[in-house]
Formats: sequence, C-alpha cells, structure tokens
Amino acid sequence: MFHIVLFEPEIPNNTGNIIRLCANTGAELHLIEPLGFFLTEKHLLRAGLDYHDKMNLHQYPSLTAFGKTRKDQRNYFYLSTHGARSLFEAHFSPGDIFVFGPETRGLPDSILKAAPVERILRIPMQASSRSINLANSVAITIYEAWRQIGFAAAGK
Repeated sequence: MFHIVLFEPEIPNNTGNIIRLCANTGAELHLIEPLGFFLTEKHLLRAGLDYHDKMNLHQYPSLTAFGKTRKDQRNYFYLSTHGARSLFEAHFSPGDIFVFGPETRGLPDSILKAAPVERILRIPMQASSRSINLANSVAITIYEAWRQIGFAAAGK
C-alpha cells in the first residue's frame, strides 16, 4: 500500500485524524521527530478513536533514519504549496511514499531543494488561499493515489 510520512507534525488532532485515515485506507504512517505532542496525548487519541491498533505506525528520529529503512526504490512525493506540479498530474503506484511538512511551516527548503522538482506536488486551490489543513491534504492525496491504482487492488 502507500506510506504517509509526517515530518515534525505539530498538532495532535491532525495526526489522530491521519491515524484513522491510514487505518481505513491501509496506508502506513511514519512520524518524523520531533513531534509537537506525545503519542499518548488525549487529543490525538480522541481524534484517532479506536483505530490506533488497526494500522501500522512507525516513529523515527529523522527523515534520514526513515530513508534508511527503505531498501527498495519506491517513489517519494513531497507535498508543498511550492510545488509546480499538481497532485492530479502525477501517476502513483502501490508503495509510493508521500511526505508532508509540519502544519505551521510546511516542508523545509533543505528537503524541497534536494527533491526532484517533478516529485514536489501541490494540491490545487484558489489563488487567494495559503494552505489546506494537514489532515485534509493527506486525505486528498491518499484517496487520489488509491483511486489511481483501483480501490479493490489496495485492500478492503
């Protein structure tokens, strides 16, 4: 299935909602430290309901440490308002990795500059808009990727 990577997430409610989303779509969730909350925080647990034990959650001290766990050549995609390419122009395959930045600042320039430009994707929105909520961005992304591979091919 797919992999969702949250780089330094800050808001427990968003991560809780993403936990529930991953449980319902079969995606694995990878959290990159530092986290802006504790995994036992009540807001995270409440937003995730009882889905915590129904999904794969991994935590890493850095994005580099996460990368070392990827022995295969799966595709990385970076979601950013600075992306020149729309999410809906990209083609996804099972096992793709979607990297999202923290809620208040997005992915840092150091990550975006190291990424191939065609792998930096944006979610279309009105010109007057700044950003979309992290949990909503993950939902839009995972469902577009899942749609592309055929929902039945991905799981339940």
